Amino acid sequence: MLSVLALLQAAGADVWVGGGWGIDALVGRQTREHRDLDLMHRLDQEPGVVAALAAAGFVETLGARPVRFVVADQAGREIDLHPLVFAEDGSAVQASPDPERPFRYPASCFVTGVVAGAVVPCLSAEQQVYFHQGYEPSDRDRHDMAQLRRAFGVATHF
Repeated sequence: MLSVLALLQAAGADVWVGGGWGIDALVGRQTREHRDLDLMHRLDQEPGVVAALAAAGFVETLGARPVRFVVADQAGREIDLHPLVFAEDGSAVQASPDPERPFRYPASCFVTGVVAGAVVPCLSAEQQVYFHQGYEPSDRDRHDMAQLRRAFGVATHF
């Protein structure tokens, strides 16, 4: 995970960790195994993101643009990429399956956390809770929300 972040940073890309790794970054330690890495990136930097990942052996395995796309390498590492369009105030939006209801990212949701002693850009606890609504949670989702409740005292719906 850190090697992917370093690769993208070297390419000049701004990315933020979400999902399970993002929650682990917020609590400051890895709390479970992860099957993928969720990354938010600036839409205007997407060509550089894709080129850097391709040079490292990642190929697209799922295309669901403009909402998201997935790349994977031969070692089985998978990255779920979410393109964001930023406003001047630092907030962002991401397309959703319902064009009338894009995913919203307030400027305050772009924070940092820690993974293996390294400071990494990630999404806030509140944003993580926001994205864990409206569907039947998996055991991983329940675990992740429990981590946020313990660490931050935030209310979650499961």
